[in-house]
Amino acid sequence: MRIVFMGTPDFAVPSLEILAQNGYEIVAVITAPDKPAGRGLKMQPSAVKTAAERLNLPVWQPEKLKNEDFLTRLRALRADLQIVVAFRMLPEAVWAMPPLGTFNLHASLLPQYRGAAPINWAIVNGETETGVTTFFLRHEIDTGDIIMQAKEPIYRNDTAGTLYERLMHKGAQLVLQTVQAIEKGEVNPIPQPQLATEELKTAPKIFKETCRINFYQTAENIFNFVRGMNPLPTAWTIRNEKTYKIYKVQPFTDSMPYQPGEWYTDGKNFLHIGTIDGYVAVEELQLEGKKRMRIAEFLRGNRV
Repeated sequence: MRIVFMGTPDFAVPSLEILAQNGYEIVAVITAPDKPAGRGLKMQPSAVKTAAERLNLPVWQPEKLKNEDFLTRLRALRADLQIVVAFRMLPEAVWAMPPLGTFNLHASLLPQYRGAAPINWAIVNGETETGVTTFFLRHEIDTGDIIMQAKEPIYRNDTAGTLYERLMHKGAQLVLQTVQAIEKGEVNPIPQPQLATEELKTAPKIFKETCRINFYQTAENIFNFVRGMNPLPTAWTIRNEKTYKIYKVQPFTDSMPYQPGEWYTDGKNFLHIGTIDGYVAVEELQLEGKKRMRIAEFLRGNRV
């Protein structure tokens, strides 16, 4: 099979690598254009571009996917199959092109957590299980027929970062299994279950304001929220006009008379912030302009 691979961040790299390692013919790797990054704003390639060049694969970086010159070049590749992992939305002219279709890897058990941030929201919502899904693309985002799924537990000490790492590699294995099944003609895609609106959990894009902690919640909900935003995009709060990023807390249900959002500390070892049913003990945080610190280190150098 002639395969076109599309992806941009590091989440897509293991999927590209496993296909190359198993001898599949990848006729093009399509990724985002280089972008300025860092203090010097030097142009930086995507993680997928770096991996593709290391694997000696041809790289394309189109600005617009509907551009006729791009579509003409893509048709000329005569690809049998296209694979999408953490890329942008494709126009129908692209995803409908190959005879074997275009499939996507999504980091949830569809139809749950359709959207841009499934890993974060699964943890924020206190889920104990998630997974990865391969499905054929169609018009509505993340709604195509399911090819394969693999489950993954969410542990209580998981953060978005640790779960991301495991799903990245589990997803690569599922991509390989999906390609092998398509190659053998052994796929039997099934439509996604039709759930009532109130049963569907979504995973919308996360913005900075989304990450602000609301302490008028239970300690358990705040615990899940903080780890679901760790390490990125990071939960935060404001005190005395200063922004604090909160990376790790522990929840406690207690009768201590804290008000939601109230801070209490001994100035040496602990910092508690009140919730509606107790408090969270802050274990790691970062004051604006400072480095990320454990709480005892922070309290040694900062008066609260």
